[in-house]
Amino acid sequence: MDDEFDRASEERRNKLVKAGVAVGIGSAAIVAALLYASKIRKKPRR
Repeated sequence: MDDEFDRASEERRNKLVKAGVAVGIGSAAIVAALLYASKIRKKPRR
């Protein structure tokens, strides 16, 4: 019984870690896209 609980909690932890990594990658992609968009929009001062 204890073994099943350990396995379930480990699977749950793995899912949470994967979700966290996905959120981190997603937010990094959003930041990169915003920086890229703001760089294109600005006209060079001369």
